[in-house]
Amino acid sequence: MQKIKSLMARQGLKSPQESVVDMSPVESFRTPSKEELRELREQPTDPQEEQEIIDRIEEVYFSSDSFDMVQYELEKLPPDLNLLELEEYRDKLKRQQAAVSKRVADLILEKQPSYVKELERVTSLQTNLQLAAVICTNARRQLHSAKEGFTEASLGLLANQRRRQLLTGLLKSLRTIKTLQRTDVRLSEMLEEEDYPGAIQLCLECQKAASTFKHYNCISELNSKLQDTLEQIEEQLDVALSKTCKHFDVSHYTKVQLAYKLLGKTQHITADSYIPCLTDLCKALWEVMLSYHLTMQWHDEHYKEEEATPGADDSSAEGSDESTVDRSYVKKKLEHGLTRIWQDVQLKVKAYLLGTDVSNFKYDDFIVVLDVISRLMQVGEEFCGSKSEVLQESIRRQSVNYFKNYHRTRLEELRMFLENETWELCPVKYNFSIAQLHEFKFMGQCRSPSVSPSRQPESTETVELSLFEQYLQGGNPFEMQIDNKEEETEDVLASNGYESDELEKSVYQDYDSDSDVPEELKQDYVDEQTGDAPVKSVSRETLRSRKRSDYNLNRANAPILTNTTLNVIRLVGKYMQMMNILKPIAFDVIHCVSQLFDYYLYAVYTFFGRNDMYESSGLGLISSRLRTTLSRIQESLIDVEAGGENAGPHASPEERKEKVPSPHLSQLVVLTASDTLYGLAERVVATESLVFLAEQFEFLHLHLDTMMPSAKKPFLQQFYSQTVSTASELRKPIYWIVAAKAIDYEQMLLLMAGVKWDIKEIMSQHNIYVDVLLKEFEKFNQRLGDVSKIVRIPLPVSNVLWEHCIRLANRTLVEGYANVKKCSNEGRALMQLDFQQFLMKLEKLTDLRPIPDKEFVETYIKAYYLTENDMEQFIKNHREYSMKQLTNLVNVCLGSHINKKARQKLLAAIDDIDRPKR
Repeated sequence: MQKIKSLMARQGLKSPQESVVDMSPVESFRTPSKEELRELREQPTDPQEEQEIIDRIEEVYFSSDSFDMVQYELEKLPPDLNLLELEEYRDKLKRQQAAVSKRVADLILEKQPSYVKELERVTSLQTNLQLAAVICTNARRQLHSAKEGFTEASLGLLANQRRRQLLTGLLKSLRTIKTLQRTDVRLSEMLEEEDYPGAIQLCLECQKAASTFKHYNCISELNSKLQDTLEQIEEQLDVALSKTCKHFDVSHYTKVQLAYKLLGKTQHITADSYIPCLTDLCKALWEVMLSYHLTMQWHDEHYKEEEATPGADDSSAEGSDESTVDRSYVKKKLEHGLTRIWQDVQLKVKAYLLGTDVSNFKYDDFIVVLDVISRLMQVGEEFCGSKSEVLQESIRRQSVNYFKNYHRTRLEELRMFLENETWELCPVKYNFSIAQLHEFKFMGQCRSPSVSPSRQPESTETVELSLFEQYLQGGNPFEMQIDNKEEETEDVLASNGYESDELEKSVYQDYDSDSDVPEELKQDYVDEQTGDAPVKSVSRETLRSRKRSDYNLNRANAPILTNTTLNVIRLVGKYMQMMNILKPIAFDVIHCVSQLFDYYLYAVYTFFGRNDMYESSGLGLISSRLRTTLSRIQESLIDVEAGGENAGPHASPEERKEKVPSPHLSQLVVLTASDTLYGLAERVVATESLVFLAEQFEFLHLHLDTMMPSAKKPFLQQFYSQTVSTASELRKPIYWIVAAKAIDYEQMLLLMAGVKWDIKEIMSQHNIYVDVLLKEFEKFNQRLGDVSKIVRIPLPVSNVLWEHCIRLANRTLVEGYANVKKCSNEGRALMQLDFQQFLMKLEKLTDLRPIPDKEFVETYIKAYYLTENDMEQFIKNHREYSMKQLTNLVNVCLGSHINKKARQKLLAAIDDIDRPKR
């Protein structure tokens, strides 16, 4: 096989595979010539035979394009060649080649139109590519010309301009820096010329410029240098200000003031540094006074030692007299110095106190100021026995100014609290006391007369020591003012009204025991006028039910108060702290304390007690004292013009400034729902919180009285007698509205109008209206119990409610009896039967004794039997009945035992009684 390959190489022959590789793409896909097509057509045309020939071609010929068919065929030759076999095999290969060539030719002829079309597209693409190459070449040539002729020159100009601007800015910055570096020279010149405002202005401008160029390293040093210069200017400014003390020059002083204004230091002491500076000032002054005190103490001890040592002989008598004179002289000088030094101390502290407006200080901060000044006045009293009138007047002026502003703000806050109050119970512990609030801790320290003497044992020895004795070895009495100012934690709130389950259990156990109940309380009731008790036994169950009649089993006996009440109590404590420290403004503070109570009372009355039906009720719900108190509060404290109420003459702006608009009830509080007894829970919380507040004021009465100046004590007495004591009187008008709406009295009148009273027989059965009325009371009692599940209803409250309901019911009965047109003796007996039935069933529902207005009904029924003369006297004596009721009584009696003439006489007597009212 190698011989055959070498022979082919010498003849220049190539394998078909290599021939195909050497051909160009176009040549490899050229169209066969006509001769070749003819030769191919001469081949067998049987498709089946042709397909069989192609199928017999070995698979290896189709394996890959790199297949070397010549090499493959040569390798297949046997070692011993046979010419005949070779020719047969050659003919086989030729037939296969012819079949493949024919198949290829057929495919070429089939695809020739597409081939020709694609060949044309290739030719067109080649032409377009040549054209594009020409265009790109021309474009590059033109861009190169534009770059050389325009872009490089223009952008070069722009770059040079930008560089110029940067260099110009740099030059300006360098000039500014150079100017800043030379500023100190100009500043020194201005200070020598005493142009302080100009120097400060220049220094501030330089600092501003330096902050702009702080990215330069040289500026950081300059900035610190400017700050040092500014401090130096301030020092020189203080020196310049001190020159004014010897010689006042308008121009010089004007420059100094303008310079301080530029420095922003016209207010030398800020609010934040006021207290520390005051404390430091007092500490420094204390050191001066302590040194002087020690000096006097040394002289006293030295003189005592000299007096204790006896003289050597009589010749020293003359020297002893001279020594005594010297001692007396020194002592007088030292004693005179005490007053002079203390006067200087007062003047310095006075200037400091009055130099700042403290009206906007926080309360705690102002209390610290008062503490410091109070301690300083104590030092003055121990130092020279001075009452410190200068300090007292200074602190009084500041305190009055501060307190007016503070109190005005607190009143506005109180109005806001009241207008947002929903009058829900604030749960506090059953043993809550105002002494547990940190605002009243000072009372335990000052030991006011209101504290039991048994609780004031300690610290008597400490009180006897003077401040100079306490701090003789070291320390300072003004160091303690800022310490221990943290508010102590309070534990006054209860969880769900109980401290624990054991407490709730103990409450029930307490109600089951009556061992601690006084004997007079175990009686059914006691006549308040005579003090006599009816002879009637009372069972243990009755007593137990009576003790539970205040509906408070599920709430123990915890005080009834709101968050607003607690805030008012805290305010009172803060006011009393100020009053305790500063006695001269005690009256102003107590007057403001009274306004807090007045406004709270007026708000509760306005929200729950104001009603136009009082006058027509005839029950005297508002006493003359309460009416006078409410009128006084409205005139002195309420800004009725702001509230849009009819105020009469307009008040001046200054007067209105001291008043507060009338508060308005929150819209969240509903007082018109019958299922809640018309807001009874809210009414109880509001009214009883006021009563509780009044009780706390009573507790503080003695303490306030000790602080009140003697000349002003009548004001305090009047406040307690005319205002504080009236708090419980608001129960009547407030709860009367509930009683008036809780029971349907009109229905009872309609039912009574349908009863026939001119009967001829004595009845043994009461009328139906009595049962209906009792049903109303039972329903009221049930709803009262439902409300008690929300808030505890104290016994006085339940008594007032029952009293109102019973009074209204009894007066409705009298009104119903007064509407009767005809009535016989038997009818009057029926009236008595009805009323007795009503009383009997009513006593089972309530423990209230005696039944209110019981005689009012009985007397009216019995008046039917009076003779003419007795009737006339009855009319004159019983003016509690209305003219209509008396007239009806006379008219019904006509024909039975009163004739027409007597009737006219009695009606005239009724008219005489009514005439003064008209």
